[in-house]
Amino acid sequence: MNILIKQATIVDSNSSHNGKVVDILIEKGVITQIKKSITPEKGIKTIEGDNLHVSAGWLDMQVNFCDPGNEHKETLEKGLKAAAKGGFTGVAVMSGTNPPLHNKAQIDYVVNKAKSNTVDVYPVGTLSYNQEGKDLSEMYDMQLSGAVAFSDYKKPIKDAGLILRALQYSNNINSFIITHCDDKTISHGGLMNEGVISTRLGLKGIPALAEEIMLQRNIQILEYTGGKMHIPTISSKGSVELIKKAKAKKLNITCGVAAYNLLLDDSELEGFDTNYKVNPPLRTKDDIDALKKALADGIIDVIVSDHAPQDIESKDLEFDHADNGMVGLESCFGVLNTALSSKLSLENMVEKKKKNPRSILGLDSVSIK
Repeated sequence: MNILIKQATIVDSNSSHNGKVVDILIEKGVITQIKKSITPEKGIKTIEGDNLHVSAGWLDMQVNFCDPGNEHKETLEKGLKAAAKGGFTGVAVMSGTNPPLHNKAQIDYVVNKAKSNTVDVYPVGTLSYNQEGKDLSEMYDMQLSGAVAFSDYKKPIKDAGLILRALQYSNNINSFIITHCDDKTISHGGLMNEGVISTRLGLKGIPALAEEIMLQRNIQILEYTGGKMHIPTISSKGSVELIKKAKAKKLNITCGVAAYNLLLDDSELEGFDTNYKVNPPLRTKDDIDALKKALADGIIDVIVSDHAPQDIESKDLEFDHADNGMVGLESCFGVLNTALSSKLSLENMVEKKKKNPRSILGLDSVSIK
């Protein structure tokens, strides 16, 4: 099908048409014309409306499609459809499956199942074997099969020596690690952000210290070993300051933030709604303000949906028994447009979803041309 998009503003710093209002003709899946005005021919599907904007496809650096092992929550095919509907043409699929993506066969499974899909899939292999946090995974073999990075997803690495060796090894094969920061000896049993609201609700809190103390440790190891590290979701004002100082030292560190941590604060849990039980937890309004400023200042590099679907049996429970996670791919832009429209330009917002993720993953840049 040929498509004509009428009078759309292009949002793409890589494009010579950035900021211009133009018509875009797409024939057989390829952009063939970009002009001030194009007369539609018979049989062409025309898309037009007020305030249209077009950018190159976005890439989400943290999604969990639960496939293989938990397909009753979501399959790879359904996850990729959700991504496409949310504007994403690429996703980094995390290793939090059952079994985890911890060897060549698991990476091959994801790559082969996602072939010929509208959305490109970039699998992330485990950092440790079987996500056990003891021994390094088969990084090189997984890389040969298509793994773009290595992470134990939401399982933080307790063993500092393992982080050290993972940084050294991944650097040797021109890759990097992604590591979630949460000291379980501090946050153990926590259900929501520690603060006034958790005290009032009688729910055990997760102090920001649990995130920040492990982040500080990981930064110090990175400074010692060299290599490249990405922190997928920071959530506190203190973590922003730590990342800022690490970047000032020219360390090769990048970080992201989950869209829900930019809009929702811990007051959402007043009704004990388990849909708002996430990891990292919803923090305070002060934390949200710090995260927004860090995005504007370039301290935070990417925004992720942290898409983590759950079935009703995992959420329709007492709060302390419910699983963490919420869906986010289809609603991601709406959340960001609501949360950031007064803080970030549309172009800057798109860069955090399009340009920066591809740069971190070492992928070719894309543009409207």
